[in-house]
Amino acid sequence: MSNLLRGQLAFITGAGGGIGRAVCRALAKEGADIIAADENIRTAKETISDLTSSNHLPIQIDVSNAASVDDALKKVVGHFSRAPTIVVNAAGITRDNFLLKLPVEDFEKVIDVNLKGTFLVTKACVNSMIEGNVSRGGSVVNIASIVGKTGNIGQSNYCASKAGVEAFTKTASMEFGKFGVRVNAVLPGIIETAMIETIPSEVKQMFKSKIALGRMGKPEEVAELVLFLASPQSSYINGASVEITGGMH
Repeated sequence: MSNLLRGQLAFITGAGGGIGRAVCRALAKEGADIIAADENIRTAKETISDLTSSNHLPIQIDVSNAASVDDALKKVVGHFSRAPTIVVNAAGITRDNFLLKLPVEDFEKVIDVNLKGTFLVTKACVNSMIEGNVSRGGSVVNIASIVGKTGNIGQSNYCASKAGVEAFTKTASMEFGKFGVRVNAVLPGIIETAMIETIPSEVKQMFKSKIALGRMGKPEEVAELVLFLASPQSSYINGASVEITGGMH
């Protein structure tokens, strides 16, 4: 374990699996204390159970619900007696369907979790940083997606939500700069997570054929990028959208 993030408190949503869990591991390895926030408290606890050191907290959260987000932040500040200095918005869902068949509630749910959730968590955490006088050097990393730029058949709701996350990131970076908080977005391509396990194998092969490196990415590879953006090593990167796609075209 090194000490790149020693003394930092990291609030990570979607921490129960996939990219969120990999981010928890990467940041804990560098000395950060971890708040593993997930709608499923069981998976959040599983994430915490295999982290190095013991000063970590699993917490149940519905990122699309303002009261749930505020309650989670109160518990965090109560437990650690300080505000988070790193925020990673990794909570995300899909409800895929062709646009003409997509139920309104499936469109709304994806926007609520992926976009509104990023807004609610960012707002609550950065307010907490400013009130706690720990905003200087603060970092917010939002997990967007390459399909927010390219579009993707059957994912009009998901693509719209992730494009929104990218635009939200740029605006937040402008507003929070004066407080010393940087805000950046990560745009993964096809990553091996539970979210893509349901995709038929022939569709996966089609995707792979479009990736220059000829393979899907690993959550750990995304986590290393998030770690860089969360750390002082990226101290002049703000409002950026960094693609991590293996050269997908």
